[in-house]
Amino acid sequence: MANQKRQDNPSEELDKWLEEEDPFGLNEEIKTVQFKCLDCNDTDEVPEYIIGEFSVDKNNGEEVELHCPHCNGTMIEARKNPK
Repeated sequence: MANQKRQDNPSEELDKWLEEEDPFGLNEEIKTVQFKCLDCNDTDEVPEYIIGEFSVDKNNGEEVELHCPHCNGTMIEARKNPK
């Protein structure tokens, strides 16, 4: 039995492949956009892909409005709110 070839652990091989290849984009940096609440003036960073989901039904030029996680007010992109 000492001469038997050692088989690699399939789980270890999969982990190594996932780390090297990153097929699901897990190691990619998530881009965020700063939003500011019109009611409480608090800010929150929102992942760009979420903004894309909310903008599907919008016409060109319409901005995305989100609910503030702090006061449930209306949040808009901070760069569009110069105050």
